[in-house]
Amino acid sequence: MSAAITVVGLGTGDENQLTLGSWNLIRQAAIVYLRTEHHPVVKFLKENGVLFQSFDSIYEEKDSFDEVYEEIASRLIQAAGQADGPIVYAVPGHPSVAERTTRLLEQKGREAGVEINCLGGESFLDQAFLKFGFDPIDGFQLLDGTDLIMEQINPALHTLIAQVYDSFTASDAKLALMEWYPDDYPVYIGHALGVRGEEVILQVPLYELDRVEGYGNLSIIWVPAVQQQELRHRSFQRAVDIVAALRSPGGCPWDQEQTHASIRSNLIEETYEVIETIDNNDPEAMCEELGDLLLQVLMHARMEEEAGMFTVRDVIQGLNDKLVRRHPHVFGDHAASNAEEALGRWDAIKQEEKRSKGENLEELSVLAGIPPALPSLNMAFKLQKKAAKVGFDWDDADQVVDKLLEEVQELRQEINQQHKEKQREEMGDLLFSAVNLARFLKIDPEEALSAANRKFRQRFEYMERKLRLKGQKIDQTDLQEMEDYWQEAKKVLENLK
Repeated sequence: MSAAITVVGLGTGDENQLTLGSWNLIRQAAIVYLRTEHHPVVKFLKENGVLFQSFDSIYEEKDSFDEVYEEIASRLIQAAGQADGPIVYAVPGHPSVAERTTRLLEQKGREAGVEINCLGGESFLDQAFLKFGFDPIDGFQLLDGTDLIMEQINPALHTLIAQVYDSFTASDAKLALMEWYPDDYPVYIGHALGVRGEEVILQVPLYELDRVEGYGNLSIIWVPAVQQQELRHRSFQRAVDIVAALRSPGGCPWDQEQTHASIRSNLIEETYEVIETIDNNDPEAMCEELGDLLLQVLMHARMEEEAGMFTVRDVIQGLNDKLVRRHPHVFGDHAASNAEEALGRWDAIKQEEKRSKGENLEELSVLAGIPPALPSLNMAFKLQKKAAKVGFDWDDADQVVDKLLEEVQELRQEINQQHKEKQREEMGDLLFSAVNLARFLKIDPEEALSAANRKFRQRFEYMERKLRLKGQKIDQTDLQEMEDYWQEAKKVLENLK
């Protein structure tokens, strides 16, 4: 006879929830193995003379539940190999609902040639649906309280959180739920559902979830589905749905009319507004402006979804695939000890991706890959960086300064000769050389110019304020007085740094 284990469910409450099939199998077994003796049916087993052996001692010996379940499964497989016939292993609830040892037994059984069979029983879900009074057809999710992360939670669904063994687990669950729900959102705690004389159901505000006593093996939390749409506004999917509604028939006439081209400038504008919040070190404003920038992404993705080309989920998948693929030192078995190595690996993988798409890298310009729509200052910086990688660069900063002065002289000559087109050309050369010097000094020219712009604005607005206090308008002030206030602004603002 081949080795076999039959896993049976004891149900969620007393013997009234034990199925007839499970009871017959238990009664006929020479000995029954119990995952835990802490279950209402165990008293009934004792009263009927059922011999059993529990694994409760393993909970004391091991440091984690994973180690406990692994040890239980290993001992059962060993016992099955030594037994004359099938052995019975009884677990709380249903053997296939939130029962880790069943999955481990199935895995180890395949490896050891031990047949694993399961006989159903009432699960804690049956009692949860019954006692909490909601219909699972409306949509629900079952989460593990010992391994709960915020991203798993969907407020649009009824949420059941099982394996809340103690107040510490309840506290972790509370912190995850507070990322989605208001602090005073009503949640329900069920202790020993279906056990006569022990069943307790409590409604508490979310912030009190871990202040309730009585958590144990038979505890479960129910968070009702959110009905108010505004409480779902922390969900990314809600943002996708809102944009879809704006673009759909009956939505916003303005949003319906937009095209990629018509909101192209919005994307650029919102990007720069985010940059402004970074420069101002303003987290509150940054949060708002990042939302505005995300709206542009959602709008463009929605337009392509309407055209049947791709959806925002394709965008996210493509991004995730790329991030994982280009970071093998994080998600694979490669190593990168510093930022330079990580960047080098990124570039190498990027080149390989181009080859896989059929691009002939030998025929590509060194300058390929720089977006033509970049602002000119940024484009100059990137062009020079790429050229420098292949050795087309100055030897030292002094040579770049000399080149910059040379361009100033050439521009001066064109100004004196009043050649307008030549002036424009020489001004471009001058700016290009200035960017080159910034690059050589390891200064981002965009950041440097942004700082200069802010400094100019602060000094000019200081000058305007001082003039207003005197009852003067700036366009009615002579240059010398403006210069005096300008110099004053330099000193005052410098002292404020």
